[in-house]
Amino acid sequence: MSILISSSTHSILRPSPTLHSSANLSFSQSSPTLPIFRVHIIHRAPYAAAVASSSSAFSVGAGAVLQDAGATAAVLAGSYVLVLTFDALAERKVIQQNLSRKLVHILSGLLFAIAWPIFSTSTEARYFASLVPLTNCFRLLIHGLSLATDEGLIKSVTREGKPAELLRGPLYYVLILILCTLVFWRESPVGVISLAMMCGGDGVADIMGRRYGSMKLPHNQQKSWAGSISMFVFGFLISIGMLYYYSRLGYFQLDWANTTPRVAMVSLVATLVESLPTTKVLDDNISVPLASIVAACLSFGL
Repeated sequence: MSILISSSTHSILRPSPTLHSSANLSFSQSSPTLPIFRVHIIHRAPYAAAVASSSSAFSVGAGAVLQDAGATAAVLAGSYVLVLTFDALAERKVIQQNLSRKLVHILSGLLFAIAWPIFSTSTEARYFASLVPLTNCFRLLIHGLSLATDEGLIKSVTREGKPAELLRGPLYYVLILILCTLVFWRESPVGVISLAMMCGGDGVADIMGRRYGSMKLPHNQQKSWAGSISMFVFGFLISIGMLYYYSRLGYFQLDWANTTPRVAMVSLVATLVESLPTTKVLDDNISVPLASIVAACLSFGL
């Protein structure tokens, strides 16, 4: 129990309206100039409500953990199925190996980001989601260091079929997925846009550049006009599509008149960075998403 002291002429503490008094004792002096003090002996409400609230919170928390664990398992299984599917298509000569590799590059990250809404609204959800690229990160390290062998994995995500390649572009790719998941998650359009540029824009640029890239860029003979134009167009369109998807689900509230030119600016920056002759020094899976993150933060004022 607690004791609150108040005066008829000056209130020191006032009891909360949710509390009730069990006694009210008044003491007064004969002098009219002295204030009249009242001592309230207060009993707080019983603990039943608090216990019920705690129990309810535990149930909600347990449900969120189960939802996130299930979502993690489903997305992880889906990523394995995706790689196995395109590996099988390449083995059967349905599609070329380079095309298979780039389709895995495009779809893996985008489908991962599209799956974020199936995770719960708890603060721990992003950490569960990050376990998917983290698992693939360990997988790439194990096979890239030749601690184990997985020919299907190597063929699916490398250019020359060498295990050491897993420690470069593919590893940087999953590290960017982890970064965007933990830092931006579903709370900012920056992460979604940067993944759209890295996965969609850069992926399509490689496909189109190989097929229609006869006209090379003046500052980089390894890149073509067809690839750069595709990078800009598809990076922009996929970014807009991802933002629309998240806005429809209620995660983002966007003013499209202002959002569209800003996304175009981010796409232009990503395209310029991708066109630079720096691939041997800085992999596109690092330079493109990081440039997109900086440009998006500046464009959206985040």
